Amino acid sequence: MTFERKIKELLNKRELAKLGGGQKRIDAQHQKGKLTARERIELLLDDGSFEEFDMFVTHRCTEFGLEDKHFYSDGVVTGYGTIDGRVVYVFAQDFTVFGGSLSLAYAEKICKVMDKALKMGAPVIGLNDSGGARIQEGVNSLAGYAEIFQRNIMASGVIPQISGIFGPCAGGAVYSPALTDFSVMTKENSYMFVTGPKVVKTVTGEIVTEQELGGALTHGTKSGVTHFIADDEREGILLIRKLISYLPQNNLEEPPMEPCEDPIDRLEDSLNTIIPENPNKPYNVKDIIYSIVDYSEFLEVQRNYAPNIVTGFALFNGISVGIVANQPNYLAGVLDINASRKAARFVRFCDAFNIPLVTLVDVPGFLPGTTQEYGGIIIHGAKLLFAYGEATVPKLTVILRKAYGGAYCVMSSKHLRGDLNYAWPMAEIAVMGPKGAIEVLWNKEIRSIENEEERAEFIARHEADYAEKFATPYNAAKYGYIDDVIEPRNTRFRIIRGLQSLATKKDVNPPKKHSNIPL
Repeated sequence: MTFERKIKELLNKRELAKLGGGQKRIDAQHQKGKLTARERIELLLDDGSFEEFDMFVTHRCTEFGLEDKHFYSDGVVTGYGTIDGRVVYVFAQDFTVFGGSLSLAYAEKICKVMDKALKMGAPVIGLNDSGGARIQEGVNSLAGYAEIFQRNIMASGVIPQISGIFGPCAGGAVYSPALTDFSVMTKENSYMFVTGPKVVKTVTGEIVTEQELGGALTHGTKSGVTHFIADDEREGILLIRKLISYLPQNNLEEPPMEPCEDPIDRLEDSLNTIIPENPNKPYNVKDIIYSIVDYSEFLEVQRNYAPNIVTGFALFNGISVGIVANQPNYLAGVLDINASRKAARFVRFCDAFNIPLVTLVDVPGFLPGTTQEYGGIIIHGAKLLFAYGEATVPKLTVILRKAYGGAYCVMSSKHLRGDLNYAWPMAEIAVMGPKGAIEVLWNKEIRSIENEEERAEFIARHEADYAEKFATPYNAAKYGYIDDVIEPRNTRFRIIRGLQSLATKKDVNPPKKHSNIPL
């Protein structure tokens, strides 16, 4: 065979590989509103940057007629490229080949790209669209999944791992995305569950659809399994690109610095009046976030799950930070089981990847009740406490209004190695609110007063006295627990200057194999 013919053969094989399971299956994918694996990669990566591995890999199964059915790439496209010029490794499952089902060869391709990502210290992004294990391969397909899981575990906290769920993801396949740092789902075509609707009906008698059981809205609002919900795949992929922009390449690097033309001394006069005079009246903490970050850009994480706490990424003078904020607009901003879990995981991610934490506090306490206690609020609240106490990244806290009881301690207080702890003048820092405190401290006296007007006057007088003595930031500042009481409109400037001063921070935890966080 001449060189010319060999080159032509190579080009023909490449074209055949790019067709995956064939044009008919590609058309079927498009009719469902889904992109193909290679189209997803093309959209995700910078133009012309993709370098593919293992294009000519095929399965090695000789059972159930598969010995006569081979497709190049075997159902998953792997390689590397760049996002905004930064190297990332990627694999995209191809539903047009055997429904994207996983074979041993397919798993080996994913494992290779994950090994390379870990060795090179670069993020790995998996785009999932698979019917699960390839049944014809039996235990080999299960072994392939377990090999992937092991690599997810080894890469955790070392390189960022991101999953896009752009089709089915069921059974054992769900655990790889669950082990990654962030996942994105689309509203129409994504679903994840351990057992499908048919099995659920057989075992429990419940009748449920795929979307009800494991769709994006279910996992974005009820389970907290997914972090971002996109309208379609294109938006989901752009979300991944945006998320990557806030993250370092690995745990030994700092997050990228972006040039910033938004003045650091920009004053936001609206912040001086954003807190209502009535301490029980809500406001939207996101209005504060948008006012103080660069260009009012905030990438919120798990927006629809546990909305009583807000988490997400933003820039302060080009510095990437993770923001955690109580949300008075929902359940008065209390900490409950879901909010504690959500925030704890976010804090630990930021700490693993050298992303400073900015915490905005307005928390009346933990949510009371049997549902919370029976559900283990003690353990779940301890997760957030543990995450903040363990974190060694720069930690800057601003108490906006309420910081009561144990929730004050948990929300990145000075006592959990908070580096800079500020408070607004209207902040109330105490064991509990004035009303509750008076009912405890003066219970006997209140009960002994029979006249209602006299009782109300007694309570009001002592509430005011308690608020003046304890429910102010100056009492905490007296002990050095608050580093400064700041003017609200100056918050952006103080945070940026604080972050700049903490850029060289070094904090080390005691040597250990690993911590035993209360799970």
